[in-house]
Amino acid sequence: MRRVTTTTMTVRLNGTLSDCVSTNVGEHGAYENVSEYVRDLIRRDKEHKEADAFERLKTELAHAYAAPEASYHPLTAADVIARNRA
Repeated sequence: MRRVTTTTMTVRLNGTLSDCVSTNVGEHGAYENVSEYVRDLIRRDKEHKEADAFERLKTELAHAYAAPEASYHPLTAADVIARNRA
């Protein structure tokens, strides 16, 4: 079972960013509180980064599948690991 930890963080925002948060939180906003808003922003950022990584992988695979068979050469798992560490 995964252990869940909670971390409390303090964030300082300038006027413009503070106004943006205020607009999105509370009675007229989409979020009930600032924590909910920040958690959603972090989740969206994480999803965005994962989607970008997946798109890069798809692009790399598309190039690999489009390459002529003569350009292929055998690799061991160690070769791939070494290449990815570089």
